[in-house]
Formats: sequence, C-alpha cells, structure tokens
Amino acid sequence: MASPERTPILCLGAGRMGRGIAVQFAYAGHPVTLLDAKPRSAEAFAALETEALAEIGAALRTLGELGLFDPAHADALLSRVRVAPEAAAAEALGGAGIVFEGVPEVLDLKRETLARASALMAPGAILASTTSTILVDDLSPSVAGPERFLNAHWLNPAYIVPLVEVSPGRATAPETIARLNAVLESVGKVPVVCAASPGFIVPRIQTLAMNEAARMVEEGVASAEDIDKAVKYGFGFRFGVLGVLEFIDWGGGDILYHASRYLTGALGHERYRAPEVIEHNMREGRIGLRTGQGFLNYAGRDMDAYRRQRLAALIDRLRAEGLAKPPVLPE
Repeated sequence: MASPERTPILCLGAGRMGRGIAVQFAYAGHPVTLLDAKPRSAEAFAALETEALAEIGAALRTLGELGLFDPAHADALLSRVRVAPEAAAAEALGGAGIVFEGVPEVLDLKRETLARASALMAPGAILASTTSTILVDDLSPSVAGPERFLNAHWLNPAYIVPLVEVSPGRATAPETIARLNAVLESVGKVPVVCAASPGFIVPRIQTLAMNEAARMVEEGVASAEDIDKAVKYGFGFRFGVLGVLEFIDWGGGDILYHASRYLTGALGHERYRAPEVIEHNMREGRIGLRTGQGFLNYAGRDMDAYRRQRLAALIDRLRAEGLAKPPVLPE
C-alpha cells in the first residue's frame, strides 16, 4: 500500500459526501477517483462528471480565496480528481488504497454496493462506509473481508469540519483502525473511535440540543434569533475550547447533579435526569478539577498552567469574534 500521504482514494458515489471527501484528499495531495454508483448513458455520465468537477473546483477555489492557499493553484489541485463511470468499477476499485462508500442511506442498496465493491478491491485496501445512520455490523456481513471494513462518519462540509467518527465492527481488525486513523490525521482530520451505537457521538448529542432549542421556540422561552445567539456566544463558545465532559469536570459533577434534579422537577420531564455515572462519580469523590479526577484524570497536571491555557484559548475565541475590548484605563 502507498504511503499515507499519497494513498489512492476512491469515493464510491459521486454525491455530496463523495465530492466533499474528494476536496479534502485532493487538497492534501492524494489522487482521488469519484466512482459513479449507477449505470448511465454516456450523455448522463458526462453531465454528472461536469457537475461534480465543477462543484469540487468551486470548493477548492473558495478555500483559496478565503486564504488557505494561492487560488491560482486550484486547478492543479482539481487535476488530482477524476470521475469514473460505473462500467469502470473493476479498474477503479482495484487501484484504490481506501474506498469511502457514500451511496444513499438505504440498507439494501448499501449492502449490495459494499458486496460488489469489496469483491473488486485490492486485498489490502480499506473499505469504509460514511453512513450516518446504519451500524457497521448491519453492513459487514455483506463485505468480503470484513476485517478491513468499518464506518467513517464525516460531518458536512467534509472538507472543513475536522472530526471523523470511526466506528469499527466486531470483525474489524485493529490494524484497519490504525491505518485509517493515520491517513485521516495526515490530511488534517481528527478521528475519534466510537462503538457501533446508534447516532455515533456528535449526531446523538446534537439531536438533543437541536430538539431542545426547537422546543424552547415552541414554548415561547425566547426568539429563534436569541436562542441561536445564546448558543453561539455561550454554549458553543465554551464547548469549542472545553469538551462537554471536560466542562463538567471544570464546574464540578456535583453542580450538574443538582442542576439536573432541579430542572427535572421544574420542567417535569425525565430528559433532564442525570445518568447514574454522575451519582457514581460523586460517591467516589470524582468531582472534577477540585478533586483531581472526574471524567478525566488530572493527577500530576500543573493545574494553574492548565487553567491558564484554557483561559487563553477562550480569549482567542473572544478576539476571533471581535469582542475582546480594551480596558477603560484610569485617566
């Protein structure tokens, strides 16, 4: 297999996800093939090819115009991408080091697509589904060589959001996870490994947040504009620096426990009830920063330096928002 920096990438399906992944890997120097998953007439394929390359080229030019590179190089980056018809599947799949499947979220369609692709791929190549809803082990029985198969859930826009949620199945080899993570990290992504669980990590958290925001509009708690402003400058501002579990440790798990009890009673709904792990941590003295251990372990850490680093990061966010005002000095 080629080095991580130049692994040939194939996106199986030429839709939005495949195009976004193609932008990311072309930007990072990889040859990329977008393989059409449907048989089409020559005219229909030509239209798809033109549309896909135009969208990828536009995305690359935008990245250049926004300062990531000299826009004059956009066409050179785009030249790393080709679109192949379904009839060329054997050749295209046989030459790929990593295949990202991105066909519509239909279980039978994915199973059929993955079965065919895995039979045509090189033995050492990795096959990853980008599904946001279907668990890896609901797909892996269709795959020839399930040890090299796993889910890799990208967040849109794929070429901007750093996170990729990597979800291995029961048959996935540890080497497959390590190799995929190495390639993702080499192109600037931040992979996290999660169990095969509905919603992965981000969709599960954001579904709760989005529904609660919509519910507050429904209840007349605040306007949509003010709720979004609160999220941008409060909720999102802090969690862009402190992870959610780190933030629990920062304030203290006991504060979350008591706040959860109050909201459960005041709003009359079990969705605010704290999980058992919060009470367990309190019983074990794992409150967070105050006790040196919470969800994270702070033993041996220079806590003053840690707090200062996090505050510096928050101030950087303040500056980025144009809200870091100079002090009013005495005259």
